[in-house]
Amino acid sequence: MELGLHYWNYSRPVEPARIAATLGGTARVAEQAGFASFTVMDHYFQMETPNSAADEPMLEGYTSLGYVAALTGRMTLGLLVTGVMYRHPGLLAKIVTTLDVLSGGRARLGIGASWYEREQRGLGVPVVPVAERFERLEETLQICRQMWSEDNGPYEGRHYRLAETLCVPAPLTRPHPPVMIGGGGEKKTLLLVARYADACNLFGSGPEDVARKLDVLRAHCDDVGRDYDAITKTVLALLPPLDAPEAFLAQAEQYARLGVTELQVMPDRDPVEFAQRVGQDVLPQLTSIG
Repeated sequence: MELGLHYWNYSRPVEPARIAATLGGTARVAEQAGFASFTVMDHYFQMETPNSAADEPMLEGYTSLGYVAALTGRMTLGLLVTGVMYRHPGLLAKIVTTLDVLSGGRARLGIGASWYEREQRGLGVPVVPVAERFERLEETLQICRQMWSEDNGPYEGRHYRLAETLCVPAPLTRPHPPVMIGGGGEKKTLLLVARYADACNLFGSGPEDVARKLDVLRAHCDDVGRDYDAITKTVLALLPPLDAPEAFLAQAEQYARLGVTELQVMPDRDPVEFAQRVGQDVLPQLTSIG
């Protein structure tokens, strides 16, 4: 079982001038500790939850990953996950390619149907019905795959039309940066995973729920003729690894039995301290699972 660090909160420390050093320090410590991946959110306002407000600090994701790429050399880098409405698909493919080239082949395209309407309306991003978001998500997946292929020709879709799909240089990762689709929607999201993705990311709502989602994914794979075992299964863990390490590890074993090979954990305290302590107290035991 591998571990990813999902850097979701820029409010620790509270001084904006210390954000860069904290982000970079967390990434370096995580890599030294043995984390396999490092992800950030694709939001422009902080999510509104009981523990966070929209006006808390938030940075643009791909710019942040470019900074992290310069400070690390091994971890896979990506957004968890890119909101499909935030970037034109052709430009998104180029952005991920840029990250892949400059990181030495460490980019991963995490993508999903964007949902945070407050930030979309606030910043002028088009808000479209859910059904259209999924149509755009599928077209975006098709465009990225074409951009990362030998086909430089046009793309004609319902929502996007590209006269050329030229992408030079090509990504260093071959055949292309891994595509991870985030979300557990059983009718649309998991069907898109079966059709297009190299990996899925599911919400860590518990082993029973994840098992059911994976059964749905397996059925979609059977329907479209896809090898279910070729898809990497990852989970965004909700149990705090430091407050309840025994429960976290026990649940990790349950996820591993389902075929999950990576858990992403979210700092719940100073992120540098979090990465250090998880690396010391949890990761050594986690690597023996699976």
